[in-house]
Amino acid sequence: MTPDSSEDGQTFTDGERAAMARAVSLARRGLGTVAPNPVVGAVVLDREGRQVGEGWHQKAGAPHAEVHALRAAGSLAEGGTAVVTLEPCSRQGRTGPCTQALLDAGIRRVIFAVPDPTLSGEGPAALRAAGVDVRSGLFEERAAEVNHAWLTSAVTRRPHVTLKLAATLDGRIAARDGSSRWITGPPARRDTHLLRARVDAIAVGSTTVLIDDPELTARSAAGRLRARQPVRVVFDRRLRTPADSRLASDGTAPTWILTTRSAGGKPLGEAELITVEPGPDYLTASLHELYDRGIRSLLVEGGATLAGALLTEQLVDRIIWYSAARLLGQDGAPAIRGLDVPSCGVAPNFRVLGTRQLGEDVRTVLEPESARRK
Repeated sequence: MTPDSSEDGQTFTDGERAAMARAVSLARRGLGTVAPNPVVGAVVLDREGRQVGEGWHQKAGAPHAEVHALRAAGSLAEGGTAVVTLEPCSRQGRTGPCTQALLDAGIRRVIFAVPDPTLSGEGPAALRAAGVDVRSGLFEERAAEVNHAWLTSAVTRRPHVTLKLAATLDGRIAARDGSSRWITGPPARRDTHLLRARVDAIAVGSTTVLIDDPELTARSAAGRLRARQPVRVVFDRRLRTPADSRLASDGTAPTWILTTRSAGGKPLGEAELITVEPGPDYLTASLHELYDRGIRSLLVEGGATLAGALLTEQLVDRIIWYSAARLLGQDGAPAIRGLDVPSCGVAPNFRVLGTRQLGEDVRTVLEPESARRK
């Protein structure tokens, strides 16, 4: 095996690099199911550097990735290497600390990609104190990307917010007569359902509920409801959500209505009412409330006023923009309302993280320059 070095001069073998690439791939499997925990993948190598066990964190309260990988490796883990996408934990929670599991298995070398901002290096310190060779930084950017929502929420103490927009070339989301189905084609709509399946919650504003009466469910490529559904959230200061709307009445997934008003005995179907303090900090307070309830990733799908407010308050961490190859003209409804930009010099700027064609539509992923970047 040929040694290779990271940017800080640490040396890794080809086998360790292959193991970390596999661990990152495994971590992705936990997207949408592990909140409030991070997604983590792990691979165990034996003394000869051969992959003998792997695993990923599958849901909160279940064993962590390292434990799954160690169980798969069995006695072959002794004297070997554990390759993990995130710094191993050293605290007792609903499961035991991973550092102790690694020590009990006889692991002699640990390589992790990304430090855990909530642990302050406690895990690596405990391992080093026990004589384990600990290295970090291998494929850090890749591992941080797959876990970017959790890493952002760990620092901001609110959910990572992805704003999803589907608009025409001239930035319109509905025609003059109010029709909006369908702006984009089937491939883009299928991609949206995959996005929904990977987040903890999906949100819209109350106007979207009144106009579109959306379901906000995640469906498979065959159109069937997925077994696991994200929480549905309505930002509704004035409590306008009808009790007979799909979100409040169909019971397909939990629905939380974030409002500043009391229901006053008004039935809201199966929806849960969450009251936050009124005032200019309503959105921030609402996001902190969601965080306290375990939501780490939030996909905002509408409408234009909510999008503008979130952008104005710099509460958007990513934008996924589906651009349809059509025009709706000046009388069409804009994708964003209420964003006051007096000059180019103060216009919000974005980095393009990637583009992809989906049928006749183009999907662009953008990150505000003001957003936290790992």
